[in-house]
Amino acid sequence: MIILGLDTALGACSVALVADGVTLAHEHRIMTRGHAEALAPMVQALMRKSGLDFAALDGIAVTTGPGTFTGQRVGLAFARGLRVALNKPAIGVTTLEVMAEEALTKLQTSWAIAAADAKRGEIYLGARSAKGETLIAPELIGLDAIAARVAALAKTHGGGVALAGTAAEAIALLLTQAGMQPVDSLVRQPDAIFVAKLA
Repeated sequence: MIILGLDTALGACSVALVADGVTLAHEHRIMTRGHAEALAPMVQALMRKSGLDFAALDGIAVTTGPGTFTGQRVGLAFARGLRVALNKPAIGVTTLEVMAEEALTKLQTSWAIAAADAKRGEIYLGARSAKGETLIAPELIGLDAIAARVAALAKTHGGGVALAGTAAEAIALLLTQAGMQPVDSLVRQPDAIFVAKLA
């Protein structure tokens, strides 16, 4: 199965072509703006690099947020356009799932927390197990409530948890003070490789 993965939801623009779990081509650029102008040329270059035609795709995968309003619209509109033009399914995955999955792959922990800064003392929080279970579906939560929210998970899955996302550093100390052993994966943006793999 050949999946085109796309991410424009946060501070990067990322595209990847994955066939049965194997990455055929990939590009990831850190950028805070300009996603709309960058995405189509990146996808075209990706397809040329792979030597595949768009007709070879079995599906399109795209991040659905949380993220910036404009960034999310760019990725979703592009994925929808391809879905209609190619008559192929489009699948959405959250930015938090994607970052948690990459953190799990990098650090081999039993679970991971992804946290994206939502400003004003709040974050978007999500958690995922190494078995692919959603432990916390994406939710908006205050920083002061983080430790209590994940305490029960630490009892079940262990205190050693991988952290990812733009708010990883902000929550690391809070979790340490609550008796957990968080490990920062240094994953800060979704990567389209993991968008495609999750889809």
